[in-house]
Amino acid sequence: MSLRFINAGMQTSIQDAGRSGFMHQGISKSGAMDLISLNLANWLVSNPINQAAIEVTLAGPTIEFTERLSIAICGATFDLSLNDAPVFNNETIKVNAGDVLTFKGIGQGARAYLAIGGRFDVDASFGSQSTHLTAKFGGYKGRQFQNDDVLTLLSTQEIEKHVLPEAYQPSFSGNYLLRCCVGVETEQFEAESLAAFYGRTYVVSNDSNRMGLRLTGEPVPLKKPVDIISSGLTQGSIQIPPSGLPIISSVDGQTIGGYPRIANVSSADLNILGQLKAGDKIGCQFVSQDKAWQLLKEKQTFLNKLLLI
Repeated sequence: MSLRFINAGMQTSIQDAGRSGFMHQGISKSGAMDLISLNLANWLVSNPINQAAIEVTLAGPTIEFTERLSIAICGATFDLSLNDAPVFNNETIKVNAGDVLTFKGIGQGARAYLAIGGRFDVDASFGSQSTHLTAKFGGYKGRQFQNDDVLTLLSTQEIEKHVLPEAYQPSFSGNYLLRCCVGVETEQFEAESLAAFYGRTYVVSNDSNRMGLRLTGEPVPLKKPVDIISSGLTQGSIQIPPSGLPIISSVDGQTIGGYPRIANVSSADLNILGQLKAGDKIGCQFVSQDKAWQLLKEKQTFLNKLLLI
């Protein structure tokens, strides 16, 4: 039982919900950049929703199956085909031994998640099967897949066809609003800097990856430097370096940084970071911590309703 990567794609790797509790040891969370899409793909094949799946980034793979099983793809939209016949996101797909799944041109979003009805034969590192691409451990040999790699499966199963309810099918416009809470150093920024940060639209730079997303546009004005002692960074921390152009920390990012944090993306919007690609536009909106908790609770309640279907 296995999958063979005829063509591995741009940055295809194994990711789950990530690892927690190790940042004090310098080990960042890693895991799926868009955890919601991972959860939805797993739901479609009756897996635990945080189970490891295959994260596909921008240019997708071509995969040959050696076993009859069920799969599902959620997240970014690609031109998908199974043996040259079109297949689609957000529904269970049955494959047979010898079938070939191809990800062609990407449409909306940046990352898709291919869930397999079954389990990968991959050891856990620090409580997770996620591939930490920067530190080179976890997942499949600590790296992204390469052409002709073979991923062994411990088990497979065929699932009755499910279709994701329309309300749960995401769309990615390329123009986003990130709701943000105060950061650790927010109070050290002058009112002019804060007003500029929240009043401008930024463009995602080509120099963005699983470590962090760099934004281009008009810099945040800094009349005086905001000096801090290097301290912890989490997913969604928004730093302002001397250039004035924001950097958003992501799942494989460093655990400590020395640039001041003007804000933090609310937990309810972290999945959006996984769908940002170069050229996308983003703005930021300030919300209170109470509002951020409310947004997160609403999203969790919404997802929990799906589990009852």
